[in-house]
Amino acid sequence: MADPTYNTTEAEAVPAEKDQQKITNNNNPEIPPMADTKPDPAPASPPNTKAKNLAGLLTIVCFILSFPVIASVIWLFYMRDFDCEGLLRLPRLQTGIGIALIFVFIISNAALFLRSRFPMPGVIMVMVPLILMLTAGLALVGAYDMESRKIPASPRWFRLKVDNNNNWNNIKSCIYDTGDCDDLQSRFFTLKSYDFSTSKLTSIESGCCKPPAICGMEFINATFWRRREEREPLEGDQDCETWNNDRTIQCYNCQSCKDGFLRTLKSKWWKLGIFLVLMALLLIVFHLLVFLATMWERF
Repeated sequence: MADPTYNTTEAEAVPAEKDQQKITNNNNPEIPPMADTKPDPAPASPPNTKAKNLAGLLTIVCFILSFPVIASVIWLFYMRDFDCEGLLRLPRLQTGIGIALIFVFIISNAALFLRSRFPMPGVIMVMVPLILMLTAGLALVGAYDMESRKIPASPRWFRLKVDNNNNWNNIKSCIYDTGDCDDLQSRFFTLKSYDFSTSKLTSIESGCCKPPAICGMEFINATFWRRREEREPLEGDQDCETWNNDRTIQCYNCQSCKDGFLRTLKSKWWKLGIFLVLMALLLIVFHLLVFLATMWERF
């Protein structure tokens, strides 16, 4: 026969164990798995296409602007307004400027080609020749009044060379040998006074091949001018006394002939100076814009 005391104790122990398990479960609740809290990666920033397009456009414009520079080199090498300018060694100066402009063209485009790799060295490399180009252009147009006496092809330099008697003797002999006055006489030999006065003459023809208008001489034909005896002498009309109908003399010793020769030379070199100034300024501005756009594209 079973012991009733043992059964009662065992029956009470089973619920006690269940209660103990409940207490343990309440004290240690099951921890749910933690959610993945790793932040999502930031979206990749889109490329700076606006800056890239702007830099590309400015590069193309700057490249196109360099072509007039190389075109001016061809003009310098093959164009000459007057043969006698060789007496002042101007063809050598033309050649030197032409070679310098070739280097400007090469350096300008090299800076554009290397802009993405070396933006800062590139812009410094191109600014040096462009500033020299700008300075040379200003000198040719006579921007430096005092210093331009020593600058070849500047207005004051031309005046000093032409006013030198030794230089002028060679120049007037060259003008005579070119036959400009003979050509003028052959073209207008049969013209009347009115027709001759309305004809367009070159600076050399107007200054060296006929008396100045201030003299008031009467036109007989293209080879002969008659003085007016009743004319009163005017101040500063020494050229009127210098004029002679002899075809070997005419007005080659006149100040008007020197002025005509100067106008012929200065017109060409003044235009070249203006071209150098404008092209240098344009290239400087666009190279700086390309540099800024490149830096914007990078950062």
